[in-house]
Amino acid sequence: MKEELDKLVASGKIQTKHVEPLLALAQAGFCQHKSWGFGRITALDGALGRLNIDFATKAGHTMDLVFAAESLKAITRDHILVRKHMDLDGLKREAALHHLDVVKIVLRSMNGRATVDQVQAVLADVVTSDWKKWWEVARSEMKRDGHFTVPLKKTDPILYQEQEISLGDRLTTEIRTAKGLKNKIAVAAEILKSIEDIRGHDVISEAVHLLGADISTHIQTMPSLTLEGIFMRDDLRAAGNITPPEVQISARDIFGPLSQETPIERLLEKLVAFFEELPAVKHRRALEAFKEVVPDWGAMLVLIFNRVTAKLAGECARLLMIEGRTQLLKDTLARLVSQHAASSELLLWLGKERDDVFADILGPEVFRAMITAMERDAFNEKKTNRLHDFVLEDMQLLPELIESADVEIIKDLVRSLQLSPAFDDMDKRSLLGRIVKVYPQIQSMITGDSGKDDKTFLVSWASLQRRKAEYDELVNKAIPANVKDIAIAKSYGDLRENHEFKAAKEMQKVLHRRKHDLELQLARARGTDFASPRTDVVVPGTRVAFTDLDSNKQEVVQIFGAWDGDPDRNILSYLTPLGQALLNKAAGQETELVSGDHRRRVRVDEIAPGDTSLVTVEAT
Repeated sequence: MKEELDKLVASGKIQTKHVEPLLALAQAGFCQHKSWGFGRITALDGALGRLNIDFATKAGHTMDLVFAAESLKAITRDHILVRKHMDLDGLKREAALHHLDVVKIVLRSMNGRATVDQVQAVLADVVTSDWKKWWEVARSEMKRDGHFTVPLKKTDPILYQEQEISLGDRLTTEIRTAKGLKNKIAVAAEILKSIEDIRGHDVISEAVHLLGADISTHIQTMPSLTLEGIFMRDDLRAAGNITPPEVQISARDIFGPLSQETPIERLLEKLVAFFEELPAVKHRRALEAFKEVVPDWGAMLVLIFNRVTAKLAGECARLLMIEGRTQLLKDTLARLVSQHAASSELLLWLGKERDDVFADILGPEVFRAMITAMERDAFNEKKTNRLHDFVLEDMQLLPELIESADVEIIKDLVRSLQLSPAFDDMDKRSLLGRIVKVYPQIQSMITGDSGKDDKTFLVSWASLQRRKAEYDELVNKAIPANVKDIAIAKSYGDLRENHEFKAAKEMQKVLHRRKHDLELQLARARGTDFASPRTDVVVPGTRVAFTDLDSNKQEVVQIFGAWDGDPDRNILSYLTPLGQALLNKAAGQETELVSGDHRRRVRVDEIAPGDTSLVTVEAT
């Protein structure tokens, strides 16, 4: 072949620089083109100056020798593409049994470096089972093998070198070159996983030392990450049987100063931010450390667990119950539910949990609180549908919450659901259907003449003004703006793939549904200033002092209109369960407050005119 190519050089058909590439192509028998991909060389015709190649999409393709020498890359029989071409079934069997060997073939074929995505693309027709599981096994084997360097980031390339490097030496290099505490923690986690394979290696003590150095520099600026570093440092010490020094930074150095923050609102904000910055898998351990450091940890947890994610709220509840604080937890939950102050995340946890421990709390009022929480999230423009989706997807939730309730309570619940903007009409029908299965007697209420149930309710002038302002804003600004958005989106064309148009149309449904709901509410609302209310019994517009006969604690609330509720200022709507329980009761009279299966007796101590300045029309 060499002689034949030399003759072609002598005749001027090719140049000397083309001889080596063409010789390599002829000897390899396989090639790769940047556009046409893998090809099998079938013949080199020196007389015609042509190379015959079978590409996947170009069988029997011929190329000029000069063009072939300059555009094709010769690949040998051990290349992954050749192996796939020659014996795909055999390669599949090898991949099923020997993950690491197949990855070696891929990386050797790609000059010793390739990203995960590149490897997956090449093996798409080789690994036909669950790729994620297959890759986890291969990745684990690569980490233990001294020929591979596996990066922390998925987008960085995996490196393969023929010379083997011990696992301990590789991890030493990685921990030394890791920048920042976060990356050091990630490498230290790999060291901890490989502890049995590197026991006795200096990398363990070096990792502990390097973590300790970064912990001291991050404690003020990144306390959550610092606590992760402390956990990792301590785990490595324990695994490596390394004696800790007498003085070292610990969880006490983080939680001690943090728990001293004032005022209380700032403290709670910092605690919430601290725990939510931690990975979810660290929450339980972090809460345990918090408990060991902070004396009044239980009181703080019940203050923050209404502000955190459902998962973290669950961890807070778990710790409280394990440590004998179940009653504190239940009292707080009952109060938040009855006042409709529970967050959507807390209610999501409670709905998923539905533990028998909370049987006296789980009832129709929980679902009403869920509706309120979803409406509050929508009003505050929180982009979360987790509670909404859970309520619709869990077919047993609503039936379980209402199964033992009085029918009159169910009727109130149905009214709340029908008026709520939290669900669209189709979802409302689905939820109402679940209620009817448990209480068939309310079928007529749902399907009958809605005018028969069109009861009016009292509201303050201020809240009525706010609701009318919302309606005016909706009709005069939001809906016209949405019409313009739809027109603009239409101009983009192809409505089937026009995401802007679909989003604008969905918003149109939301706006018109809210408009309809506001019109119904405003038609039923009756404004009043609550001036000079009667004080012989509790009525809207009164200030009420009452005593919980179970705990002997006195509370004072102001009872006003349907839209005036503000639990943070002890202002209750007269339509809330507590408001309804107190309504029309005289001083000295006792009444029972029912929330699901949870009951408590209260006594009305004093009735006085309420502070109407709390609900007066704001100055403009």
